[in-house]
Amino acid sequence: MQKEQKKETTVERETRIRTLWAQEGTFAKSVSNRAGQQPFVFYEGPPTANGLPHVGHAFGRTIKDVVARYKTMQGYLVERKAGWDTHGLPVELGVEKALGISGKQEIENYGVEQFIQACKKSVFTYEQKWRTFTEQLGYWLDMDEPYLTLSNDYIETVWHILSHVHKEKLLYKGHRVSPYCPSCQTSLSSHEVAQGYKDVKDLSVTAMFKLEDRDEYILGWTTTPWTLPANVALAMNPALRYVRVRHANSIYILAKSLVSKVFSEPVEILSEHDGQEFAGVSYRSPFSYVTVHKGHIVVMADYVTEHSGTGIVHIAPAYGEDDYKTVQEHGLSFVNVVDLKGCYTEAVPELVGRFVKDCDVDIIKMLAAKELLFAKEKYEHSYPHCWRCDSPLLYYATDSWFIKMSALKEQLLQNNQQVTWYPSHIKDGRFGNFLENLVDWNISRNRYWGTPLNVWICQDCNHEEAPNSVAALQQLAKGAVNEQLELHKPFIDDIVCTCPVCQGDMKRTPEVIDVWFDSGSMPFAQQHYPFEDVANFHHQFPADVVIEGIDQTRGFFYSLLAVSTLFTGKPPYKNVLSLGHVLDEHGQKMSKSKGNALEPVELIEEYGADALRWAFLVDSSPWNPKRFSKKVVLDAKSKLVDTLDNTFKFYDMYAQIDGFTYDATNTGTRSQLDHWILSRLHHTIQLVTASMDDYQFTQATREIGQLVEELSNWYIRRSRARFWANGMTADKRGAFSTLYEALTSICQLIAPFTPFIAEDIYRQLCGKSVHLEKYPLLDDQLVDVRLEQEMATVLTVVELGRSIRNSQGIKVKQPLSELIVALKSELSDYQAYSELIQDELNIKACRWTHDFSAYESVHYKLNFKSAGAAFGPKVNQVKEYVLH
Repeated sequence: MQKEQKKETTVERETRIRTLWAQEGTFAKSVSNRAGQQPFVFYEGPPTANGLPHVGHAFGRTIKDVVARYKTMQGYLVERKAGWDTHGLPVELGVEKALGISGKQEIENYGVEQFIQACKKSVFTYEQKWRTFTEQLGYWLDMDEPYLTLSNDYIETVWHILSHVHKEKLLYKGHRVSPYCPSCQTSLSSHEVAQGYKDVKDLSVTAMFKLEDRDEYILGWTTTPWTLPANVALAMNPALRYVRVRHANSIYILAKSLVSKVFSEPVEILSEHDGQEFAGVSYRSPFSYVTVHKGHIVVMADYVTEHSGTGIVHIAPAYGEDDYKTVQEHGLSFVNVVDLKGCYTEAVPELVGRFVKDCDVDIIKMLAAKELLFAKEKYEHSYPHCWRCDSPLLYYATDSWFIKMSALKEQLLQNNQQVTWYPSHIKDGRFGNFLENLVDWNISRNRYWGTPLNVWICQDCNHEEAPNSVAALQQLAKGAVNEQLELHKPFIDDIVCTCPVCQGDMKRTPEVIDVWFDSGSMPFAQQHYPFEDVANFHHQFPADVVIEGIDQTRGFFYSLLAVSTLFTGKPPYKNVLSLGHVLDEHGQKMSKSKGNALEPVELIEEYGADALRWAFLVDSSPWNPKRFSKKVVLDAKSKLVDTLDNTFKFYDMYAQIDGFTYDATNTGTRSQLDHWILSRLHHTIQLVTASMDDYQFTQATREIGQLVEELSNWYIRRSRARFWANGMTADKRGAFSTLYEALTSICQLIAPFTPFIAEDIYRQLCGKSVHLEKYPLLDDQLVDVRLEQEMATVLTVVELGRSIRNSQGIKVKQPLSELIVALKSELSDYQAYSELIQDELNIKACRWTHDFSAYESVHYKLNFKSAGAAFGPKVNQVKEYVLH
């Protein structure tokens, strides 16, 4: 006896299809077949290959692949170039950890050149795992020739853009307070800061600042007690009313409106004053660690409010943007007692070497010892943390290079108005608000592994040059520049240029640039624009769509818009799809530390990529936070993948038994059920195409899912006898032909969403790849809306009939004499369906009516418990009324 062949699993099928695609070059053919056609452009946001892909990547890549496959099948030329984000602190931190070193000093000791080489090697640590994951998911992407942000070609384009920015006088160096990571020892841009806020509990302090000429105290408030050793001034609002109050034999000065909040007991108000009256008043700082040549006076500032604290704020210029500006405006001394590691310097001997954010309690104790602590309070607030290393940020005065984005604010807002956002509220909401509150882009980083900032500064006259190419650098350089020179630190730092103004030596400023500028330059740099095929670039700009997670609103989406606006004045994309986060089944953020993270490769290897992709799409709108679990994937496999597979197997088995081969010129005799399923098919094609053209993936997949369900559980269910009939009758051929047409069209319809099963079934039916076919087009001659409505009513009747049987515990095996159905429609339209319903529900007769009243009676019964409470002694009268 021949051993039964083992059934192929879903995962084995997908592996077989991937191998077939690779052997036949199906992806490449799908692109080359559309050569010369209208391009459809999407930009691949570059991930970093020194980290592993997570379920969010699977979600984003699914959506991207669906769009690219759909547009390809519509006849567009869709080139899909992969990219890798290879620079930046995440890479540096990973290398530091691997080398067992930490911090810039240890990097310098190790050797910058060796460190750079280690960074370069590390960036592709997981490249193969990313490639495998991408292929298993079915995401067609050119990973053999990706764009790399570390390549000389890419860097040269970035230099070209920065040179343009410099020539437009939008790139400048300034000493100002910026968000600063003491662990990474570099400043951050505002949009980087926006990605790392956390809710924390901190201490606020009200300190006593004694007036220089009398025994009275100004109550100064701060949420950063660690900054008090660097106090230079106190700020009041000139428009607020302030009071001098007596409490416990001491006199205090604070905002009038805050007296009741600051003092729990009644106080005596001695006098009232406008804030302006205190301008220039001298006081003694609580600490005398620094010498302040000009300061320790009260200054006026409009930003001081009466919403919290005392209406008087302490000013330390090195640790706050408002503080810094205030000190500059009043010509006061600048002092700093904190080093680049965020630790106190020797200026504060008691706390030297300690991280300042850890010293709030110590400062409070020191104030108390001096009897200058008025009050302290814990409060919860949102505080920025480094998005790379999770350290709390400081606001810290440093020298940095900035791009004057504030000068382009109106143009950025106008460009944003030209873009269609999904969901639409992001446009003027989250993204629009961010643009409205735009600050200059802190572009420089005091680090090592990144695109070097291409600004050379004359050591004699301070003239600046920003070469826009390697050729331009060669013309400026004092000596010969090797054509193969690597454009990274420390190699590029050795290039000395000649100043065109005074012939002095020019040296490169030592910083590298923000990696987000690298990412934002990708539309240009991936093409090595303008140094190579300029015409091809213009075919690939702007993008028709950009698709990333909502966390990229202030990341990739912003950097693309910012760089393009700086360089071309135009928006870089027409549509933006902002995807929601993938959460666990309880709505919590997935995290390996919490143990609730789902691994995408494990899901694919258990349920198949088709099931995972379908689950992402059909479950809920991609713009919303998505609760996700294995059960969601299992349901997708069962409801869609397995149902479609079983439907095909039904067709295939009987087609082989009967030797049926589809012939478009001889489709047999069509029954009413055939006409109905073909109408449903083409109506679905119409609805899905409209949904996909508007990026409404969930609506599209639900329409397809409904069609597959109806094909399997209604069309085939009601057509089985036709397939079982003896011989190849015209009716039987009609059933086979209809099911063949439905299956082939559904494969084309579903190919962008579930590419593996669509490919497998289509190849068995048609002998070729579905992904080289066109997307199915509506044949409105086959759409019969009235027939669909009638059949939908019949399906509802059957569903209700089954429900009644279940509720009464009557099995379908037990025949019933009659089913009465009340309709508002013309009864004659439904007489033809009686036999179908009778057969489905095991009913001997089906009666159609407009009015149920002849078949029903209504009896009312009084609820005495409720009525008694409402009507009291009159309840019996109410009872008689109800009964009669």
